[in-house]
Amino acid sequence: MTIKIVTDSTISIQPELVEELDITVVPLSFMIEGVIYTDGEMSLSEYLERSDASANLPKTSQPPVGVFDALYNELAADGSSIISIHLAQTLSGTVEAARQGAMISGKDVTVMDSTFTDQAQAFQVIEAARLAKMGASKEEIISAVEHIKDNTDLYCGVATLDNLIKGGRIGRVAGMIGGLLDLHLVLQMKDSALNSIMKGRGGKTFKKFLNELSENLSSSTRKIKEIGISHVENFALAQSLRETLQHFVEKPITILETSTIIATHTGHGAFAVMINYE
Repeated sequence: MTIKIVTDSTISIQPELVEELDITVVPLSFMIEGVIYTDGEMSLSEYLERSDASANLPKTSQPPVGVFDALYNELAADGSSIISIHLAQTLSGTVEAARQGAMISGKDVTVMDSTFTDQAQAFQVIEAARLAKMGASKEEIISAVEHIKDNTDLYCGVATLDNLIKGGRIGRVAGMIGGLLDLHLVLQMKDSALNSIMKGRGGKTFKKFLNELSENLSSSTRKIKEIGISHVENFALAQSLRETLQHFVEKPITILETSTIIATHTGHGAFAVMINYE
């Protein structure tokens, strides 16, 4: 029995891998000044330019339930089973829309909450797709995905509070103070929740985070399988992170731009470091 892998556009993954591993990516959408766009319809730089010019933060939306219903029917028409892996339910209603679409379709669909996003989500999706190509069973694939989920760390650095203010996630007064102080935040995603683990003024906050992360990795007995770095128009910082972290892992560290959906909430200059342990 063939098993097909589905995910969503908040994943950060090389396009050639999507094609090679036959991964189906369902796009989310966003609205700028009343116009709705499909995620991926414009480059990240163009999106950020339009977003900056907008008075309000773009609104992001999960795919409709009907899109998942139609997709699952199409993919399962040949009798295939489907494993559908999506960004954390705490960040979006995408996984719930996928579950409803699966129920309506009546097909053999297993919907999984990655509890992450970006390349941390890609770790799970890529392994699932590779195992599916090798003819692994549904149970084997699910077990492998759960193992990766339980052995992944995600850290995110936010260099500006502008998008958090626009999105109403922090008060304008607090945001103004943060801006005056050039406040930088480092967050960790754990158990589907984003928690602040470090804050300070300027880029030295990110340097301090990198130093502490390096110290922790040096003293850890856990073997690292893979590291991914994503960014929002901050390739120089991403390169610096890779130079420091590469000696902790044999596999070359991948640097990718994050999706427009994720960039909506993190803003300019953000980065993410995602670590998958064996």
